[in-house]
Amino acid sequence: MGVQMYNTLTKQKETFRPIEEGKVNMYVCGPTVYNYIHIGNARPAVVFDMIRRYLIYRGYDVQYVTNFTDVDDKIINAAQEAGEDVFALAEKFIDKFFEDTSALGVKRADIHPRVTETMDDIIAFIEALIEKGYAYESGGDVYFKTKSFPDYGKLSGQSTDDLQAGARIEVGEQKQDPLDFSLWKRAKEDEVSWDSPWGYGRPGWHIECSAMVKKYLGDTIDIHAGGQDLAFPHHENEVAQSEALTGQQMANYWLHNGYIQIDNEKMSKSLGNFVLVNELIREHDPQVIRFFILQAHYRHPLNFNSELVEASGAGLSRIRNFLENVRHRHRTSADFADGTEWLKKIQTFKGRFIHEMDDDFNSANAITVLFDFVKEGNLYLQEPHTSKEVLQEVMNTFEEWGEVLGLSFFAEEELLSEDIEDYIEQRVKAREHKNFQEADRIRDLLKEKGIVLEDTPQGTRWKRVSSL
Repeated sequence: MGVQMYNTLTKQKETFRPIEEGKVNMYVCGPTVYNYIHIGNARPAVVFDMIRRYLIYRGYDVQYVTNFTDVDDKIINAAQEAGEDVFALAEKFIDKFFEDTSALGVKRADIHPRVTETMDDIIAFIEALIEKGYAYESGGDVYFKTKSFPDYGKLSGQSTDDLQAGARIEVGEQKQDPLDFSLWKRAKEDEVSWDSPWGYGRPGWHIECSAMVKKYLGDTIDIHAGGQDLAFPHHENEVAQSEALTGQQMANYWLHNGYIQIDNEKMSKSLGNFVLVNELIREHDPQVIRFFILQAHYRHPLNFNSELVEASGAGLSRIRNFLENVRHRHRTSADFADGTEWLKKIQTFKGRFIHEMDDDFNSANAITVLFDFVKEGNLYLQEPHTSKEVLQEVMNTFEEWGEVLGLSFFAEEELLSEDIEDYIEQRVKAREHKNFQEADRIRDLLKEKGIVLEDTPQGTRWKRVSSL
């Protein structure tokens, strides 16, 4: 059946069929860079990074584009309040975005276009809309004629009749219709601006993404994604202006992630209950935060609190401890047990993982598969004889799954020097001969060298620590 995904445009799951066989063009709306990102911004960055990774795992060549809105009212206001240059402030928070998302295991996009670098394309796009009769200039502003696009509302399910009832023309606006939205804003005094056929100004929010999608990915793309809050009006307006210009469907599949809730309340700056990522990753392993985000289906609401994050940390530790035992058993065991049945079992687990991820990228159920594997794998490790081939395949499988989910399941292994290896071997022999005084002496000696030993039912494990 292949990959199934819920398409906001059609309100149902559909089998994914790319425009070009084996290739995927994917655009994800990025942040407006005027502050540090919060956990709500982190969720789309993480989940669509996971979806990108999974599509690559399934054999697709993915061209992935995420933009930066680096000029906007919010940025201008933040710069004024801070007494900083608008462009310097935007650059600072682009750097902070990369720092925070990199910590969360998010790979950089293939292209990260910026509004300030796409200005000529945006202006040309608006000019073309005016020429085709879909937009008009009014007092230095340019607006899109919403009612000139008959399919307006098809993405979000909004109708122009319903929208008309609550629509108003704000003071200073010179619209022909309350539903019309801004494509170009006339510059205020001493405000950053660009020259255009309509005078100095800057783009409206929605036109930016339409211009970037067209420039970097074409008239019709495979997947357009973003947060649920963007479906209307941002994505709806993108659809209208892009399809009005090109006469082509803008995107074949629209994906939207669910909201973040803080202690079961919708996160919002007005409530003051938002959590900044750069503060969060000082308190928690960033990998735990990513694991927490992926333990819910991307379209469902996600409730955040410290207790839930800590529970995710315990779950991730469970997987890591299992794999550390597997690695130790593989390194120290000389067993050559028949692994045929377990190799078949591993393939079954792999099939289950793919089945869950194929079903609209259900990372929550996929992670359940991992826990089921760990449960059975721990029983296997209790057997007196294990197969090195099986143990290696277990590690290989979790490396594959870790790459898909963007999670590091294995602690970085450092090689012991030959001397320390000899000490560990001597201690094992001392314990076998019940010479516990000698075993303790070697343990204390290794501790001085920064090597901590742990005796487990599977044998002696070690870890290197930077300070004792």
